[in-house]
Amino acid sequence: MPVTRERYPTLFRVLPWVITGTMVVAGAAGLLWYSPPPAFPVVQGILFAAAFIVGQRVLIQYHARGMGIAFNLTDIPLVIALFYLPPFWVVATKCFAALLFYAWRYIREDIGVLKPLFNTGLVTAGTTVTVLYVDYLGLGAASDPRTWFVLISAIVITGIVTTVFISAMLYALSGWKSVVKAWIGFVLTLIGPVLGACVGVMFLVLLDASIWTGVLIAAVVAAFIYLARSYAVLRRQRQVLRELNEFTQLVVDSVHTKRLIDAMLGRLRDILSAETATVWVPAAGRYPQIRLTSSLDDQGLTDLDPVPDGLQQEVMDSGRGVLLNPRNGTRAQREALEAAGLRGAMLVPLRSGDEVYGCLSVADRIGGEISHFVPVDLQLLETIAANVGIAVQNERLLDQLRYDAYHDPLTRLPSRRRSLEALQEALSITVPGEVVAVLMFDVDALHEINDALGHEAGDTALAEFARRLKAHAPAASFIGRIDSDEFILQTRLASTDAAVETARRLRTELQGPFEVGGVAVSLSAAVGVVTHPDFAADADELLKRADGATRQAKHAADGVQLYHSGLESESLRRIGLAADLRRALDRRKLEVHFQPKVRLDRDLGEPGAVIGAEALVRWPHPTFGLVAPEEFIPIAASTGQLGQLTEIVLDEALRRSAEWARADGPLPMAVNLSPRTLADAGFPDAVAALLERHGVPPERLTFEITEDDVVSAEPRLTPALDRLHAMGVRLSVDDFGTGYSSLAYLRRLPVQEIKIDLRFVQGMATDADDRAIVEAVLGLARHFAIEVVAEGIEAHRTVEELRELECEAGQGYYFSRPLPPDRFAAWLENLG
Repeated sequence: MPVTRERYPTLFRVLPWVITGTMVVAGAAGLLWYSPPPAFPVVQGILFAAAFIVGQRVLIQYHARGMGIAFNLTDIPLVIALFYLPPFWVVATKCFAALLFYAWRYIREDIGVLKPLFNTGLVTAGTTVTVLYVDYLGLGAASDPRTWFVLISAIVITGIVTTVFISAMLYALSGWKSVVKAWIGFVLTLIGPVLGACVGVMFLVLLDASIWTGVLIAAVVAAFIYLARSYAVLRRQRQVLRELNEFTQLVVDSVHTKRLIDAMLGRLRDILSAETATVWVPAAGRYPQIRLTSSLDDQGLTDLDPVPDGLQQEVMDSGRGVLLNPRNGTRAQREALEAAGLRGAMLVPLRSGDEVYGCLSVADRIGGEISHFVPVDLQLLETIAANVGIAVQNERLLDQLRYDAYHDPLTRLPSRRRSLEALQEALSITVPGEVVAVLMFDVDALHEINDALGHEAGDTALAEFARRLKAHAPAASFIGRIDSDEFILQTRLASTDAAVETARRLRTELQGPFEVGGVAVSLSAAVGVVTHPDFAADADELLKRADGATRQAKHAADGVQLYHSGLESESLRRIGLAADLRRALDRRKLEVHFQPKVRLDRDLGEPGAVIGAEALVRWPHPTFGLVAPEEFIPIAASTGQLGQLTEIVLDEALRRSAEWARADGPLPMAVNLSPRTLADAGFPDAVAALLERHGVPPERLTFEITEDDVVSAEPRLTPALDRLHAMGVRLSVDDFGTGYSSLAYLRRLPVQEIKIDLRFVQGMATDADDRAIVEAVLGLARHFAIEVVAEGIEAHRTVEELRELECEAGQGYYFSRPLPPDRFAAWLENLG
């Protein structure tokens, strides 16, 4: 099983600190290994510490013909120190200089604690290995070529050691791609450290000839540092100018290609190495609010802005850009940033002349805790914002922003907002002998395409569907994408019957496979039809009723459903049930019934013995009678009442488990769960509290979740399932055999039991295929040491066949229907 960030998030959060601690320990071990000699070279220590600090501040970079050469001036004094200082003082002086340098940076700059600690440990560990290497090989005279080789190779060793630790840190923060880049960069720029070592050896030979040559060396180094820093400043200025020029040209080109915001925000993220970049334009007049975000994890633009609204409004009101992180900004701003889960952000106003019309922001610099935005980045962002305003001239930017807000970036179709406006415009014009027809298309199986082939394949399917819809739509039709997998077509037709015929024709023409990555993907859709003025008075009502018809079309034989008043009553019933369910939950009017699980296999004990029970919720509605769980549980999920419902059932099940305890302990109890409940991070803690309240051991509780839910939601459920498994709670996969998983797949999850779907169990006595399926599942389950329960047993013959196949347990009407608590208790007594 691969070690990934998604599977082990805690490990990857701790790993940078472990790597840093390892380096610090390595440096400390070197100091302990070389105990301090009796004499302390005061003058030499001060000189070398100063030389290391000065060298640390100067990074020499040279670019020629696409190749970059870089080296740090600390390599020069390190070569000389390795020759003149005892090993202990080489490590100690280098460590002391690194501590001073990075502590000063920590005080002055916006960096966290981890980065200076990591860099200090990197210097100390690298120096320790280098000193060990030189001490092992030994040094001769300064003029001896062997000494030169040892010192130069020692610097190369330092580079290798530091690259190893840097690779480990990059893997923890960014993955293997960054590690590969780090080693490629080390190999390509190896000439830098070698040149630095060579310069150090030349200085060493000069100093060995005469100590006064140190004056000349100091003068040369000072001049070199001055020229190098001047060159670095000039190069940085040229780089910024080049990026600004490229960005401005990109903005200008994007205006013409209608992809301004997408291109602008994506490039802005690259320039500033940010995880997200956002443009925000508040509502103005008849135009709605615009909020578009480009993020590292999403290919297109979204309206999910991580930066709090209050901070953006504050920047617009003040007209000044702000840099925010744990060490910059006001206390209120930092608290707002932390509440949003951000490490840092920069916000600048967008201007047209003196008027501020929007806000441009970036959040969280790539690199985790060791990387933050600095003031020079804010200056660059302000310059970019100015370039955007100049290039687009305010109105063109606003027009493009609004175009992006009113159109879907994937299909380039009008969005839901624009579709509603177009629909309202169509309804305002009455044409005798015509109706305004709205056809809503809900693309089938998009979820399965995303799961099987990835979201890119799903996007391709949606784009192909939009292309086909435009190609086959009646002339002068308006087509829009109003949700992830929902499209509408609005047109004028002669009658409602013509609208239904058009829907059937379009559905037929839209169907058919197309290829994605060599795989044939089928396209189909459910179509809901509604017309004006027959069934609706305004655009909102028309769209709402089209949505209701589309939901019913999924169950229609031809996939097309015309709206009628009966559909409205079904929606009203659902709304009424939602309100009644809340009251029933608050007053605990729902009932929990219990159905026994019975032992079948004679080898495991007395056949027919009760080995547990399943808790099943029932709702006796005062008006509608007994409401099926299949109807009210989805209502509870969609209205946010599922957590309360689950808690009530679980509480009652555990109470009865303790009440019906036998000699071996509380009666084992099974409770059905929804993936939405398991996705709640606090659910395992709530389970632990209920188990403790009722005194039921965790192993006496089993949670049942359907096979399809386990497979489709596995990544989200794994943390909760692992916690419940660690507590001792059991997991059972319900309705096994109806989905698309396998026992090999389920081995990745802590599953102790599977329940064979009743359709196979009930048919096994008369259908050889059903019996073969049951037999195959039992065989595989034994191989993987997973217990099996057969559901839906209704006949003695079925019991006998299951016993022949050595099925451990069964459940069904043959033994007992689900019973209220008092009747179940009586049933248990009669059984005993």
